Amino acid sequence: MDRQKVADFIIIGENVHTTRVLMRRGPRIASRDEGLAILFDSAEPEGRALPIPAAYETTQDFGEGRVKHVKIAVEAAMRGEDVGLDYIERLVALQEAAGAGYLDLNVDEISIKLDEQKAAMTWLVGAVEGMTALPLAIDSSNIEVLETGLRACDKDRAAPLLNSASRERMEALDLAAEFGASVVVTAAGEKGMPEGPHDRLENAGIMIEAARERGFELSQLHVDPLIFPISVDGAFGEHSLEAIRRLRADYGPNLHITGGMSNVSFGIPARKIINNMFLIMAIGAGADSGIVDPVATRIDALVDIDLTSHTYELADDVLRGRDEYCAGFIAAWRNGELEGVPAPRRRKR
Repeated sequence: MDRQKVADFIIIGENVHTTRVLMRRGPRIASRDEGLAILFDSAEPEGRALPIPAAYETTQDFGEGRVKHVKIAVEAAMRGEDVGLDYIERLVALQEAAGAGYLDLNVDEISIKLDEQKAAMTWLVGAVEGMTALPLAIDSSNIEVLETGLRACDKDRAAPLLNSASRERMEALDLAAEFGASVVVTAAGEKGMPEGPHDRLENAGIMIEAARERGFELSQLHVDPLIFPISVDGAFGEHSLEAIRRLRADYGPNLHITGGMSNVSFGIPARKIINNMFLIMAIGAGADSGIVDPVATRIDALVDIDLTSHTYELADDVLRGRDEYCAGFIAAWRNGELEGVPAPRRRKR
């Protein structure tokens, strides 16, 4: 593993994002006298806790065992509750300490109402800019929310990053150009997702040229070849890796190549192992950026992983499509054979 490539890797920290969930039965959710709460600051003797509103317990997410902790924190902070603001500040501090180069902000699930999404984005940009000097990545599925976020950014700070533009959302390029932002461009097609390396390269090439026509330098572009779950199709890992290799060969060292790296492990147990292995492979192929959780996935620790271990040989088989349906990896997890990962508990009958 090339230490310099790891050191230069640009982390787009993904944690200030209202889709983020904790499991209701996990160790971070505790019962207090006043009700359920989310534990978050272990530096204090008994830890701090963000209350989970009683109304949230009636939601579908809660009923299915998920707690959208960032959403709860943003809502609390916008109501003027210090504990919500402190929770967000803790998320920001942890990402910064873990080496994030950008902080990705997304408020899409704060509400289904566009005006409330825009108000939340304006508030969150201002709040986070008061907590860190790191540049922000403004992330949304709605172009108006993206514009709101870019408009709220302090013009005297480092340029933000717009996440993202694609062939089906070309107007995002114009928006990024208007506000002097760098931009993530994806390999999505005009009417759907790419099927293999060729589709990815064709779509990415169209986006790169469209960006150049608008005055962007290659260094302002982060190209996302799109990373899909390996549990769905064993070829998906190599599709993304081949696209990364060819993008780097075609466009040289100035273009940034990124992606939602943890997407590859959806649906698989022991996800950290698969994520680590894929990051090593992606960096080796030419990726120099990634949308990742830097707290859960320590980029600087990748250089110390023993790739000849049984655990990482199994992960390599998964990502190269040699382990059909990830069966070998899952069997090893069930049997407690994965390094540092306990076997799942057997349910009593």
